[in-house]
Amino acid sequence: MTEPEILRVFREHSALLEGHFVLSSGLHSDRYIQCALVLQHPRVAEQLCSELAAKLRHVGAQVVAAPALGGILVAHEVGRALGIRALFTERQDGTMTLRRGFTLSPGEPVLVVEDVMTTGLSTRETMRCVEEAGGKVVGVGALIDRSGGAVDLGMPKAALLTLAIQNYNPADCPLCRSGIPAVKPGSRTKKTESVSQ
Repeated sequence: MTEPEILRVFREHSALLEGHFVLSSGLHSDRYIQCALVLQHPRVAEQLCSELAAKLRHVGAQVVAAPALGGILVAHEVGRALGIRALFTERQDGTMTLRRGFTLSPGEPVLVVEDVMTTGLSTRETMRCVEEAGGKVVGVGALIDRSGGAVDLGMPKAALLTLAIQNYNPADCPLCRSGIPAVKPGSRTKKTESVSQ
């Protein structure tokens, strides 16, 4: 699939939102990508993640790992496409950890995937978690890289769609200065909440 085709899929599923959003990184933006609206359709999820898997097959991963919650379906479908197992990390007391009996063999090659990459924070936390568990991260991927390709994780990286979407520090956010209410739709919150500045 080409980038315009992938962008069309996200638009068709109303997954590109405009407004004033607080991202899971804490940054503000006038656009938000809600991958869950696309991934709720298994055949679409399978197609997109197969495309991502094809871009990263060469890294030789034996396991796919992703941060919960947004990356779980991506890891599962990429793992299916590559014929390898998929697991996920999750926060426990604020720290990304492997739970639920997930383990890695020493030096096991791991591909870390995400739904949306903004600053790379969740990806870095998952990479650290994998390494602490004994695995070796050999590549990273995301359905959408909204950093415009600026995030450098020091290893092979691929995304289906790279977008340069402006992010703002909350202290310098023009949307806040304009009085536009902010919404926090990300997965690091208990529920969608309005944020006033």
